[in-house]
Amino acid sequence: MNLNSLRRTVFTAIAVLLAMTGTASAHHLMGGKTPSTFGEGLLSGLGHPVIGPDHLAFLIAVGIAVGVGGLNLALPVVFVAASAVGVALHVYGLEMPGAELIIAASVILAGFLIARGRALPLGLWAALFGIAGLAHGYAYGESIFGAEPTPLWAYLTGLVVIQSALTVGLAALIRWSGAQVSALAPRLVGAVILGVGLAALIGQLVPGA
Repeated sequence: MNLNSLRRTVFTAIAVLLAMTGTASAHHLMGGKTPSTFGEGLLSGLGHPVIGPDHLAFLIAVGIAVGVGGLNLALPVVFVAASAVGVALHVYGLEMPGAELIIAASVILAGFLIARGRALPLGLWAALFGIAGLAHGYAYGESIFGAEPTPLWAYLTGLVVIQSALTVGLAALIRWSGAQVSALAPRLVGAVILGVGLAALIGQLVPGA
């Protein structure tokens, strides 16, 4: 497979994945049940960012932004670390008003910036990843709130592993494929990400929409 074919395959797969999850609303792998064992906590942590379309869309946005922008592959750590802090905020009962709206806005903004097809400074992405990470993490914390320490730590481990693997792995694959910021494929996926964010925003503003 040549690089052009690889690029098309990668971005087509991403677009299809986003389209398949775009109408989903599940955010709890355990069906709303609080994890009570190490295994349940780990599985919930691994699954939560993937089954939530807004969370998955942002993770994909992180990978694309870092990959096509040629940014440091350690940059996703900003989001992952901030999300862990967000989980802690929720677990310890601290309020973060409008977290779901911030999540939707972060997905919209990330999708828009990618769809523009222009290189952006690392500092801008780092700021977006940090703010978004807190909100996404706060939402993650809902499914582990009230859990015992063992499943809680397992949950955090799962979150760190899956988010790091998705963002860094995708960024590395895109960078290896040679995709550029201004290329059509990543810009189209950016538009799909923007659409997922708009759907999430409408869902928050118009319940039942």
